[in-house]
Formats: sequence, C-alpha cells, structure tokens
Amino acid sequence: QVQLVESGGGLVQAGGSLRLSCSASGGTSSIYRMAWFRQPPGKERDLVARIRRITRTTTYADSVKGRFTISLDNAENTVWLQMNSLKPEDTAVYYCAAGNTANYYAWGQGTQVTVSS
Repeated sequence: QVQLVESGGGLVQAGGSLRLSCSASGGTSSIYRMAWFRQPPGKERDLVARIRRITRTTTYADSVKGRFTISLDNAENTVWLQMNSLKPEDTAVYYCAAGNTANYYAWGQGTQVTVSS
C-alpha cells in the first residue's frame, strides 16, 4: 500500500518561492502518475499539477502555469513542486497524490502554504 509524506510548506511573502516534496513508500512500482492538489479555505480540492511516472508528461492548472514546476525522481520515489512568484491566492493546504490511469488512490496528509500580501 502506497504511503505519501509531504513536507516543505510554510509562510512566505507574495513574490516568494517554496518547494514542496512528497516521498512515496510501499508498492511504488504500481504508481502510474503523481500529482499535487490544493484546497483553499472553504473551497474544493483542485488539481495543481500532475506528472506521469514513466513518460514524465506534465499537466498544470492554468492558474499556476509558468510559475509552478512539478518534477519526479523515480529512484528516490519523490515528487517535488517548485512554486515561484507566489500569490496570496495560492494559499491552501497542498496534498500529494498517487494514482493509476483511472483515479488517485493514495493521498498525503497535506501541508499548509500561506502567502502573505
């Protein structure tokens, strides 16, 4: 069973940068794709970025294109989210997820990112 542990959240001023990391363990060979989601206060959880494990194909939400970069190290079973030019509207709990072609079946505990104006 895949387990995910996130780290790297925190408080940053607008325009600043943060790097989130997510380490996967247990049954990682079954993972087809990994992703970062975020959930702002009082709102739904939405996809931020995803990456396919073998092809490294990436997809980004329009709101983060050009500012965020998702990357993956298969050897270390780790996925990162580099977040630059952060805005107050990026404030949310960020979740790492692992999945197959149909859905995401493993989730991390979440890490808080707060961007002050």
